[in-house]
Amino acid sequence: MDLPTTSAIVEALTKAIVEHRLHPGTKLAEQKLADHFGVSRTLVRQALFQLSQNGLIRLEPARGAFVATPSVAEAHQVFAVRRMLEAEMTRAFVRGATPAKIRALKDHVAQEKLAVQQQDVSARNELLGDFHVRMAELMGNEVLAHMLGDLVSRCSLITLMYQNASAAEHSHDEHANIVKALAAKDEETAVHLMMEHLEHVEKSLTFDRKMPVNEISMALS
Repeated sequence: MDLPTTSAIVEALTKAIVEHRLHPGTKLAEQKLADHFGVSRTLVRQALFQLSQNGLIRLEPARGAFVATPSVAEAHQVFAVRRMLEAEMTRAFVRGATPAKIRALKDHVAQEKLAVQQQDVSARNELLGDFHVRMAELMGNEVLAHMLGDLVSRCSLITLMYQNASAAEHSHDEHANIVKALAAKDEETAVHLMMEHLEHVEKSLTFDRKMPVNEISMALS
């Protein structure tokens, strides 16, 4: 069996964080990770460095690596950046919209609805975040898709820490309305709905919650 590469370790840890199996503040011990993945600590260190570059973990001298704990200020900054990017993305999507692109987004929203109805928290969270990345991918803009992917991953940490439980269903409904406006090629309504959606997600955050922590081996198993 092939040993995991640095990118495979990054992917596994990102998935565990985004799916809320590894919680903010969890210590990521190098040796435990090396044992879990069956690789050297050097490979683990490279993966942790990559994750620190996109804000999912923080590296502390003499203390090690921890799942990031975004501050209230950082949460607001992440959403401010998303509003800037996604307003223009929505405008560009409308101008280049085709029936095939709209169909692809409608399929995505249908998957969201199913995950919400089945109370599949892991799939629901992943699909709700991926909606925004999917728009960039359908536009053929890989740079934007990658940037949004990083921002959405950071938002997953923020929503884990601060979001209330009822917000996910509202997010799905808002995605469905955005797709309707995109299909109608109604640029102003689509942009307005996207900005309103991101504003609603940000306003659903409760900034005084206490956070649980997870044991790393359980989270990755």
